[in-house]
Amino acid sequence: MPVGSKNQAMAGLGCHHIAIQTRDWDASEKFYIEVMGMEKVVEFIGADGQRIALLDIGDGSHLELFEPTAEPDDTTANDTLTHFALTTTDITAALERVRAAGMEITREATNVKLGGLNVTIAFFTGPSGEVIEFFQVN
Repeated sequence: MPVGSKNQAMAGLGCHHIAIQTRDWDASEKFYIEVMGMEKVVEFIGADGQRIALLDIGDGSHLELFEPTAEPDDTTANDTLTHFALTTTDITAALERVRAAGMEITREATNVKLGGLNVTIAFFTGPSGEVIEFFQVN
């Protein structure tokens, strides 16, 4: 369950959802539900007739998937997202799970110090080319 926001400037500020433009709706939906264990909260049709799904990541925050609006080989449809980070308490197991699903690991688990915060991070490419980071506080 999410912990209350520690943000002093904006009460209750936290991550609600991260939106990604999929390149392959079926592959993305299957990956996030079956491999990552997310639960579909709602699926609806947006104002432009585009299918949209909101998936619960597991801690109350969400991932929002948008159906492709362009041809699958049009890679510019997802270029505005740099990456998104998902927290985990077992980065090794999480990384092996996505590796087993055929995702490309672009940075193996690495211990880093971010200011006074000791973390382990790893990066991989999702099914629509999105860059995903696993983030574990040590």
